[in-house]
Parts: sequence; structure tokens; C-alpha cells
Amino acid sequence: MAVETLGSRSPAKVSPWNDPVVRGWVFQIVVVGLVGLLAWFLVSNTVENLQRQKIASGFHYLEREAGFEIGDTMIAYSPASTYARAILVGLLNTLKVAVLGIFLSTILGTLIGVGRLSPNWLLAKVCEGYVEMFRNVPLLLWLFLIYKVISEAFPGPRQAIDVLSTFFLSNRGLYFPVPLASPVHAWMGLALLAGIAATVVMKRWARKRQDATGQPFPVIWAGFGLVLGLPLLVWLLGGAPHQMSWPELKGFNFEGGTVIQPEFTALLVGLVLYTSAFVAEIVRSGILALNKGQSEAAMAIGLSRAQVMRLVLLPQALRIIVPPMTSQYLNITKNSSLAIAIGYPDLVASVNVTINQTGQAIENILIIMAAYLSVSLSISAFMNWYNKRIALRER
Repeated sequence: MAVETLGSRSPAKVSPWNDPVVRGWVFQIVVVGLVGLLAWFLVSNTVENLQRQKIASGFHYLEREAGFEIGDTMIAYSPASTYARAILVGLLNTLKVAVLGIFLSTILGTLIGVGRLSPNWLLAKVCEGYVEMFRNVPLLLWLFLIYKVISEAFPGPRQAIDVLSTFFLSNRGLYFPVPLASPVHAWMGLALLAGIAATVVMKRWARKRQDATGQPFPVIWAGFGLVLGLPLLVWLLGGAPHQMSWPELKGFNFEGGTVIQPEFTALLVGLVLYTSAFVAEIVRSGILALNKGQSEAAMAIGLSRAQVMRLVLLPQALRIIVPPMTSQYLNITKNSSLAIAIGYPDLVASVNVTINQTGQAIENILIIMAAYLSVSLSISAFMNWYNKRIALRER
């Protein structure tokens, strides 16, 4: 009988299913296939049901005439404009509220957060009461309250509060004069952007100069000079156009000039007051997370409390504050959709009217989702870039 030696024994075969990499790929392919199958089932059934009920589908309706007014517009719009332009007007209104809200809530929230850490007992308690009051009441209720106060606290247009025959305040809004459109204004806008870009470049140059020589440079005043001086210079070179459109009472309302409507004011004030309460807590917690020795060392070299906060604590706390602050910026953008509750024509309001007139709810809801998704991802990308830029780097 032949004896099998150890060297002649054939290696055991390993099943591919025992390989974790192979199993991982198989599971992923199966999951993707099931998700695709579910999506195909939902889409096909939706299209079939729409056809059965003779409901139009697709986005061709965007090219049709909208036929409805929008009270607050940043670009030219009339009822003869298309649905696409009406939705664009609503999107721009949403972006306007979001940008102003982010800017103002950051400033107010930072002040309140620093105020909660003040050694002044009264100031600290007032800031604490503000935070607790706004954080524990739903935003929608604040919007209703602020809008009701604004609409009832001021008289009608005929009894409007006249300030120097220039500003007119009524329950229809704040009317004030604006310059008439001129080609020079476009060049002034470009000059403003050029001034901002030049200020950024100058700030970097001043930092390198100070690191090399120790000599500081008045970046703030020079920046103000560039940002304000360049548009002013363009205005003077363009003939200094100064024609104005003045508001005048005609009939039951004012005509001419421009107006800040009460719906916009109520929405912006409500969002800023509500979000700044959360921002204040983020700022306060970020400062408290720092080592107490930072402030003690700063005060030991003679810095005042204000200088310690501005030059030592806040710059270091910024690295802790930025990540949670991103969530609040996203919240203020998404919470602006509550504008429909007080009648401000934002993106949701414009699309809602479009749905009522066209009956194509699915397409319009997809437009809203895509718009908010794009804006939110843009904010997140910018904040992530800024967070990486200010992060500590090991040398």
C-alpha cells in the first residue's frame, strides 16, 4: 500500500464566501440592487397612476405664464413671468433671509453668550433669561407674535409715521427713497467687490509684514477706505448720478421708493432672536471649554477683560465653536420655510401657489428639496473649509 507523504498532500480549497472582501462586495451589490428595484417600482407606479388620472407630469409647466403676484422681489417679476422665474424669486427671498439671519444671529448670539459669562450679575441673568425664553418656545409662535405686534403697533398708510418726510412707517412696512437705476451702479458693485478682494490681500500682506518686522499695519481703517472709497470714486467718475425715487402717498398706499415689508421684518427678527439663543450657548460653552490659565495669563500681562475676550479667548474658542455653529446655520436656512405661515413669499410659498395652479405636486416638491439640499450642502462645504483653515497644525 502506497504511503502519502506530507509534501505531496494537495492544499485545501478555500471557499470564496469565506473571504470577507468578497462577502462585503456581494452584500453591497445586493443592497444597491434592492434599492434600485424599489425606486423603479415606486417611479413606475407613480407615473402609471398619474397617467390613469390624466395628471400631467414633467417640468414643461415651468415655461408657462405664472399669473400670480409676488409682493417682495429682488429681480424683475410680473404675473406674465414664467413659473420658473416665480420659483427663482422665491429662492432669492429665501437666500436673502438666510444670509441676513446668519450674519445677525452670529453677532447677537456672540454678544449674549459673552454676556452670560459677565461678572455683572444683572447682565448675566438677563442674558440667561433671554436664552431660556427663546430656546423653550417654538419658533412658529414667536413668528406669529412678532408679526401680530408689527401689524397692529403701527397705523395705516394714511396715518403713517413721518420721519423728516423721508421715512414713512406704517403697518404696510417702512418706505424710504432709493436711487434710480443707473449703469454706474453696476460698476460701483464691481468696485465694491474689488475693494473687498484688495482688503483680503492687504490683510495677508500686513500679517507677513508684522511677522517679519514687528510693525503693525492699520488694516481695518485701510480696508474701510478701499471698500467705501473705490465705489465712491467710480460714482464720481460716472457723473455722480443722484436722481432718487421718493415714496409718495397715493390712494390707500405709498408709491415710489422701496419698502421693507412687515412679513419680511417679522420673519427675519424671529429667526435672528430664536437662533441667537442657541448660538449664545455654543459660544459660552466654547469659551468655558478653554483652560482657565489662558485668561489668567492674559490678565497677568495687563490686558483688560475686553481685550482678553477679543484677543485670547474668542480666537481659541473659535475652533470649538465652528462645528456646532454649522448646524445652527443650516437650521436658520431650513427654518425660513416657516415664512409661509406669516405670508412672506419665500421659496415654499411660491412653489405652493405653483402646486395649486398646476396640480403637479411631485415635481414642485422635488424642486424644493433640491433647492434646500443645494443650499445646505453649500453652507456645510464652506464651514468645513473654514474649520480646516483655522484648525491647529502640528509642525
